[in-house]
Amino acid sequence: MKLANNKILITGGASGIGFGLAERFIKENNTVIICGRRESALQEAKEKLPSVITKVCDLSDEKSRIELYNWIAENHSDLNVLVNNAGIQNWMNIGDDDFYEKVNDEITTNVLAPLHLTKLFSNLDALDTVINVTSGLAFVPLSTIPVYCGTKAFMRSFTLSLRHSLKDSKIEVIEMIPPALNTDLGGKGIHDAHPPVSEFVASVFEQMKEGKTELTFGTSGDRAKANNDTISEYFKRMNP
Repeated sequence: MKLANNKILITGGASGIGFGLAERFIKENNTVIICGRRESALQEAKEKLPSVITKVCDLSDEKSRIELYNWIAENHSDLNVLVNNAGIQNWMNIGDDDFYEKVNDEITTNVLAPLHLTKLFSNLDALDTVINVTSGLAFVPLSTIPVYCGTKAFMRSFTLSLRHSLKDSKIEVIEMIPPALNTDLGGKGIHDAHPPVSEFVASVFEQMKEGKTELTFGTSGDRAKANNDTISEYFKRMNP
């Protein structure tokens, strides 16, 4: 994709990877729209990035997703890049009383929402790029976040199929595959020891400049190339 002069929607753009991408895209001379559930978080992001456009949207709600698309179609019909970044991560066990409730939340936000948005935004004449943020956990799961890993494996599979089905169209499909990064995903403090988002963003932008459509960083690169034997070894190390 071209890295400048785009109009971009980043879901979950008020924090973590989404905010890091928004910051860098703005520096590259793009117009960026971010959406999220919490107006306070969006306002904090706007204070740091005055040019960013914000929109409150609960992506777990089908009507809210449709309202988001209609608002974009009416006010920003020249939007050409969709970044499916928003996601939730629950640390849980099958024995938890609220296991199914958490499962439903994760699958809705991490799978149904990006699929629905991709379908909706494909109706925009200007759309030429879809970026799906998956995870190194799509290749090797961590047993303490079993459903999150499953949703990312699903999105990895869907992204491969989407890229193939759109190969003769004008829409480019890019997959960003981060490893664990220093964000609040899953809860504050859980990922403090991991690399900063800024290093991941710098790396994936260099890869996009090279024309790559599968963007990895650190250990996610190794896992994306793993075979059955190496996946087994990774699993043993990650799940002692």
